[in-house]
Amino acid sequence: MGIIVQKFGGSSVADKEKLYNVANIITKSYDEGNKVVVVVSAQGKTTDGLVSKAKEITDNPFKREYDVLLSTGEQITISLLAMVLNKMGKKAVSFTGWQLPIITDNNYSNAKIKYIDKSRILEKLNEDYIVIIAGFQGIDENENITTLGRGGSDTTAVALAATLEADRCEIYTDVDGVFLTDPKIIKDVKKLDEISYEEMLELATAGAKVLHNRCVEIGKKRDVDIIVKSSLEEGTGGTVVKHQDNLEDMYISGIAKDNNIARITIIGVENKLGRTYKIFDLLAKENINIDIIVQPIGEHFEKDISFTISKENLKKTLEVLKKNIDIIGAKDVRYREDLCKISVVGVGMINNPGIAAKIFEALYENNINMHMITTSEIKISVLVNFEDADIAVKSIHDKFFL
Repeated sequence: MGIIVQKFGGSSVADKEKLYNVANIITKSYDEGNKVVVVVSAQGKTTDGLVSKAKEITDNPFKREYDVLLSTGEQITISLLAMVLNKMGKKAVSFTGWQLPIITDNNYSNAKIKYIDKSRILEKLNEDYIVIIAGFQGIDENENITTLGRGGSDTTAVALAATLEADRCEIYTDVDGVFLTDPKIIKDVKKLDEISYEEMLELATAGAKVLHNRCVEIGKKRDVDIIVKSSLEEGTGGTVVKHQDNLEDMYISGIAKDNNIARITIIGVENKLGRTYKIFDLLAKENINIDIIVQPIGEHFEKDISFTISKENLKKTLEVLKKNIDIIGAKDVRYREDLCKISVVGVGMINNPGIAAKIFEALYENNINMHMITTSEIKISVLVNFEDADIAVKSIHDKFFL
């Protein structure tokens, strides 16, 4: 047997009973002869509670101290889980991200992993310890604590699996794998046995909550098989995310909903060479990621440019654009937060004409207006009103699968 990395999310370790349940899953793998490395998130809503504590002090916390605060949630979980395992008679030891260390860049609250020192992990594995590591966190080259962004424990787990050349990375959550769409919207929706990295990455980026998009990127680059499983149901197979050869046979693999978006519209941008570049260069320097972009053909003296961002970047985006409105040559900046992005993903879509038409037909039949549309070879995304989002997902699902 080899090395297995197992990651447990916040809902899986939320209380004493669930900690013991997780410990049983871990010990089962350990007793089968595997060397086990465990990555955990903060318990339940702990991180949300820490965010609230920061907001009690300020709406704009100093980023370094904000990451110091948020990193404490995982430290609680690793210690408690190690105590449970030791009480059960297993040798277990916990490490924070900075104790290994996991080296990141210095982009606080959204840091990227640069390097993981695996020496302490291997030392303890060779001494037959179960190694428990705090997800979501690391340390930069100046020894400042950093965090990887919400959902970053998935990224920690897959990065560790790649570094340790583990046999697989098991991501345990409160659902039994990857479904065609959110089971909360459609009852008895089909669960996928397998999905390609490409499709899972698009779904994760489009708002599916199962996996962090950056962990899928690492899995694809380093060829790490990722298995999404339930920590609450014994013996379920889950979904395997891996390279697949029969990609053209896949029609649609998922429908994702993303509520965490805001649309920005820059009104009356001068139709001059370089104006669009200036807008997005200003935002890039603030590490603001852009998703959908719509710009009409510039046949007149002015044009409007619309794009979407995550809601947490709305305040900063508005500040940057309004501060530089003369530089970008625009009249006004407007925004909406009452929209939702619906994305349909499937690698086989490129070779199956009519997918877009069926999506638009489903929305038309349910009187759902589309505010923006974007397409790629394996994804079609539309912006709809927030109150229409669940109906949109269901109508598209029914159009293709009923």
